[in-house]
Amino acid sequence: MLKVALTGGIGSGKSEVSRRLAALGAVVVDADKIAREVVEPGTAGLAAVVAEFGPEVLREDGTLNRELLGSIVFADSGRLAALNGIVHPLVGKRAAELQDAAPADSIMVYDVPLLVENGLAPLYEVVVVVDAPDGVRIERLMKNRGMSEVDARARLAAQASREARLAAADLVIPNDGPLDALDAHITALWQALQARKAAQSA
Repeated sequence: MLKVALTGGIGSGKSEVSRRLAALGAVVVDADKIAREVVEPGTAGLAAVVAEFGPEVLREDGTLNRELLGSIVFADSGRLAALNGIVHPLVGKRAAELQDAAPADSIMVYDVPLLVENGLAPLYEVVVVVDAPDGVRIERLMKNRGMSEVDARARLAAQASREARLAAADLVIPNDGPLDALDAHITALWQALQARKAAQSA
């Protein structure tokens, strides 16, 4: 198995790259998806979040109001640290289970936005960073997610800097243009990962 970490700041287009790698045959373990699962109704994770932040972070149907919680934690580093202290260990445990279950001959891609922040890079043989300038990412968040510029900048500020992320990269996928410009980069990336896997098993 070739263990690959895929990361990129919010608005970089990491999820699009992840989807395309899955379509090519990678086994993708998605940290964001797991982060949603561990705070679904009835989970210990959601109970811990409510105990920390109060029942006002729940919607009427008992699900987590992620937008409201986001507005609380991204404006206060202490509250963000409290949330991360609840969610990150649960995500890490479930991600490890899914990675261990991947076929032994697979290219396993862990899609994780906070790779650099959580010091996870050394756990993977290849770190792939999807990169776009901060201005492009802010514009995308405002256009595609309806965020205000203030909220978009707060989200970026809560993550590692672009420079820190690039410093951790073995391979970089530039994504500052239209989606169809990604095609050639994805093809080259997949070939590079297959070559590394072949060299590993030689």
